[in-house]
Amino acid sequence: MQRVHKYGLWLLIAFACCQRLCGQEGTPANDNSSLTDYSKPIQPAPDDRLFVVRNIVVEGNKRTKESIILRELFFKSGDAMLLQDLVRRFEGSRQQLMNTALFHEVVVALKSFSGYDVDVIIIVKERWYIWPVPYFKPVDRNLNQWLVEQNASLKRVNYGLKMIHNNTTGHNDKLRIWLIYGYTRQLTMSYDRPYIDKKMRWGLNMFVTAGKNREINYNTIDDKQAFLKQDDRYLRKFMGATTELYYRPKIRTKHRFGFGYSREDIADTVVALNPHYFTDQRKRVEYPEFYYGMTYYNLDYIPYPTRGHAAEIMLTKKGFSKAMNLWQLSVKASGNWPMGRKSFVSLNGFGTVKLPFSQPFYNRKLLGYSDVFMQGYEYYVIDGMAGGYIKAALGRKIFDFNVGIPGTRKLAPRRIPFNIYTRLYGNAGYIYNKYPGENFLSNRMLYSAGIGLDIVTIYDFTFKFEWSFNQLGQNGIFLHRKSIF
Repeated sequence: MQRVHKYGLWLLIAFACCQRLCGQEGTPANDNSSLTDYSKPIQPAPDDRLFVVRNIVVEGNKRTKESIILRELFFKSGDAMLLQDLVRRFEGSRQQLMNTALFHEVVVALKSFSGYDVDVIIIVKERWYIWPVPYFKPVDRNLNQWLVEQNASLKRVNYGLKMIHNNTTGHNDKLRIWLIYGYTRQLTMSYDRPYIDKKMRWGLNMFVTAGKNREINYNTIDDKQAFLKQDDRYLRKFMGATTELYYRPKIRTKHRFGFGYSREDIADTVVALNPHYFTDQRKRVEYPEFYYGMTYYNLDYIPYPTRGHAAEIMLTKKGFSKAMNLWQLSVKASGNWPMGRKSFVSLNGFGTVKLPFSQPFYNRKLLGYSDVFMQGYEYYVIDGMAGGYIKAALGRKIFDFNVGIPGTRKLAPRRIPFNIYTRLYGNAGYIYNKYPGENFLSNRMLYSAGIGLDIVTIYDFTFKFEWSFNQLGQNGIFLHRKSIF
C-alpha cells in the first residue's frame, strides 16, 4: 500500500468507524448543522491532494437493484475530491437513501484504501415491501369529524382490501390496487415506475379509478359540509384516468407532466338542492386535465423534517368549455432550522389562486380538504377561489428509545424506534370567496395556536396529538397523520 498522508489516513479511519456506529434505523440525528448542498464540490487549493473513489460496493440489497441505490448517491466511481468533501457526501448519500423509504437502515462508509484511492461500501437493510392488508378508513376529512360530528358511524367508513407492493421489480416501482366497499364502492389501480430510461431521469405513473356513492357533499353551509343521502339510489358516479411523466435530472428536484380525463355524474335531486354544483344546472361534467408540477426536497428526513427546505409548485388546467374551465396555481413551501441539539423551528406556507373567479361549487373547495388545513379549524371547511396560510412551530425532541419485537425480522428491525416530539405552533390564513353564501369564515383573517405531541416510528409512521385554539373561542384535541406542509 502506498504511503498516505498521516492526517488524511487517521481522518478516514475515524470517519469510517463513526459511520458504522451511526448508520441507524429511523430519523437522522438532529444536530446544529444545516443541510448541505452535497452536489457542490469544495474547491481544492493548488497543492491539495484529491482522493479518488475507486470502487463502490453495495451489500444487503436482496431485491432493490444496485442501480437504484447508486442513483441516489452524491458521488460515483472515478470522482476525485477533498477528504472533507468525501466525508460530507457520505452522510448526504445516507440521508438520501433513507428518504427513498426502501430501507430500515443505511450505512455509507470507507471500505478500504490504497494511497489516495478509496473503496466505499454501502450496507442497506431492506424493508418488507408487500402489504396485502384489510382496508378500513373513515371517509370524513379527519378523525375528529368522524368521531365527534358523525359519532364514529360505521356507515361513513370505507372497507375492503388494499394490495401494495412498494418495490415491485426492484426499481423502487410501486403497484397499488384498492378494492373498496362501504360508503364508496370503488376500484382503483396505480403503477409508478421512477425510471424508464437508461440515464435514469424519466419516470412514469399511471392511475385509473371508478366508483359511486349513495351520499354526496352537495353544498357548504355555515362552513360545514352539507350532505344528501338516499339508500335506494346512487347520487354520485365518477371515473378518471391519469398518465404522468416526470423528469428528475438530479437528486432533489422532480418535474411532473400529466394528462388526465375525468367524468362526474350526479342525481337530479342534487341539482335541485344546489343548482350551482356544476355550471348551468348540469348533471354531468367530463373534461380533460393537464398539469405541471415541480417538487424540491432538501430535508434530513422527509416524513418528519427538523432541518432543511422543501417546495412544491402545481399548475393545473381543467377543461376547455363552459361546462369546465379552470386554471389553478398552487404553491407550498417548508423551512426547518435547528435551534440546538434537540430543538428546531419550522415555517410552512401554502397559497393558491383559481381563475376565473366565477366557478361552480364543484371547483370551490379549498381549506379543510386533503392536507390543506389550519390547525384549530378541523371541524370547518372554507370554500374559495384564492387564499393561503402560514404555520410556525417550535419543536423539541423529548424522548428517543427503541422497543424490541421478537419474531419480526423479515418485516421490521428487531428493535422498533420511537422518537417523540413536543411542539408549540401558530397559524394565520385568509381565504377569498366570491360567493360566500351562508358561510362566515371566508373573506376574513383566521388565526389559531396550540401545543402538540408527535410520535415518529417505523415505516415513516407519524401520529400527532394536538390541542388547538382558534379565534372563535373554540378549542379541542385533534388527531392527525403528518404532512410536511
